[in-house]
Amino acid sequence: MFPLYWTFVMASSDNSVLSETTPPLVPGGHLFDNISRVFDSVDFWVAIRNSLIISSAVALSNVLFSSLAGFAFAKLRFPGRDALMVVVIATLMVPTQLGIVPLYMLMSDIGLYGSLWAVILPGMVSAFGVFWMRQAIDEGIPDELVEAARVDGAGLFLIWWKVIVPGVRNTASVLGLFVFMTAWNDFFWPLVVLPADNGTVQTALNQLAAGYYTDYALMLSGAVLAVIPLLILFALLARRVIAGVMSGAVKG
Repeated sequence: MFPLYWTFVMASSDNSVLSETTPPLVPGGHLFDNISRVFDSVDFWVAIRNSLIISSAVALSNVLFSSLAGFAFAKLRFPGRDALMVVVIATLMVPTQLGIVPLYMLMSDIGLYGSLWAVILPGMVSAFGVFWMRQAIDEGIPDELVEAARVDGAGLFLIWWKVIVPGVRNTASVLGLFVFMTAWNDFFWPLVVLPADNGTVQTALNQLAAGYYTDYALMLSGAVLAVIPLLILFALLARRVIAGVMSGAVKG
């Protein structure tokens, strides 16, 4: 917690504090002045809006597609299922940076360069999410429950919606939170594919740090603004996150 508190202390002070031999541990009175300077320096409202749109879309799509794929890998029987799962897991070993150039060329060719879709589409599903949900469904949903739903005449999508989703709701919340945080903190790909005037929170923070002189009070004020949505989201999902992390930890 101390780094967060220290960020807040520095964001509420001016740059003269940095030169003091013993920096203060109590917040100063310049927080709102520094926040006002943040919005005057960059279009931070646009950056927050874009980050919320991108992170929410990526988190929701990951939960949706990962739960569907996890259901298929965990409970359905089809040729090559295990081999395909190995291929999915193997993609985790490929560095993301290797795909930047071809992905950039693809987004340019299909006319999405500079659009938020260029950031949303590549992150709509992830190998980690598929593996996470596959493990949760395999261990948390009994095969007998799925078979009972089939006997009652339920189709695959109805089984997924009525049996699988309620059973892994907490685990899906944890996945959604992780993916939201990852998308919110992503810097490299939005910097490559989005223009400076239509960027995300992280690219806006980069603009605050640019130049020959680093205004630390300004930059850390932007960092405080950037972390507030994550703290609010964690507070809202705290109960589900704890339940999702602890699910499976105790076998009864």
